[in-house]
Amino acid sequence: MIRISLPAALAALVLAIAPGVGAGATANASPAVSPATGPGLVQVPQGNRSGLTLTTLDDKAAYQVSQDAIGKPVGDHVLLDRQGRPTRLADYRGKPLLVSFIYTACFQVCPTTTKNLQKAVENSVAMLGANRFNIVSIGFNQPFDSPQALKSFASQYGIHLPNWEFLSPAAAIVDDVTRNFGFSYVATSAGFDHLNQVTLVDAEGRIVRQIYGNTFTAADIAEPLKAMVTGAPIPPQTSTLAELADRVRIICSVYDPLTGKYRTNYALYFEIAGFISFLFFLGWIAWNFTRKQHGTQA
Repeated sequence: MIRISLPAALAALVLAIAPGVGAGATANASPAVSPATGPGLVQVPQGNRSGLTLTTLDDKAAYQVSQDAIGKPVGDHVLLDRQGRPTRLADYRGKPLLVSFIYTACFQVCPTTTKNLQKAVENSVAMLGANRFNIVSIGFNQPFDSPQALKSFASQYGIHLPNWEFLSPAAAIVDDVTRNFGFSYVATSAGFDHLNQVTLVDAEGRIVRQIYGNTFTAADIAEPLKAMVTGAPIPPQTSTLAELADRVRIICSVYDPLTGKYRTNYALYFEIAGFISFLFFLGWIAWNFTRKQHGTQA
């Protein structure tokens, strides 16, 4: 007869249960490419517990779409500024332009990326002057990224540079604008998946570089801007693949496409709290079992 100690049995039970808590994904499930999701997107099965299939970006395909935009001219798209006034992207020609994509309902990655871009841009402004280049951030989550929402976003995160504007495209042209810049995104039940991408456009309105990540160095922003302003060759970009942005998935939040905002996924908190309580219960049983054994031996 094989004897199994209570602590060992409890440990095996914990290991059997733990992987399912909060994950909702089978460990060996591989992403299945689905033509219905379009190029650069994959569907990731989330397991039998949740019954969900999340549409997410294929990093390599999204990266290729982004890189393919290099060399293309920026179209004459008309967007609205924070005051609701029509603004043509063609009006920015004549100076280098930085373009980022954000959504105002984001409370983690987009604000962080924007603040880090602000730091890098402020250094460039101090070195080159605010009148030598421009920056625009485009809200892609329409109709929720309205001029007023972008105005509030800029104010909330302290973006007040005179050469930085926030623009809102009409919902009908969002696909055209994002495709033009090679920006890929998709709304999922767990949040937006998108590249953290800043596009560098030259004075002729041609896309010359994609900058990835949520932090930026002088080599990322200031050096290529300085080169374009002075007419010098743009320094080569290195480690581009390594700098490809992480996908955005906010685990403890659920994206609601009807409101364009995130709501807290309280079910996940209950699962975590329940699991912790279960561990305490197992610990209490093991402690009592050990105490009784010591009492019997005494």
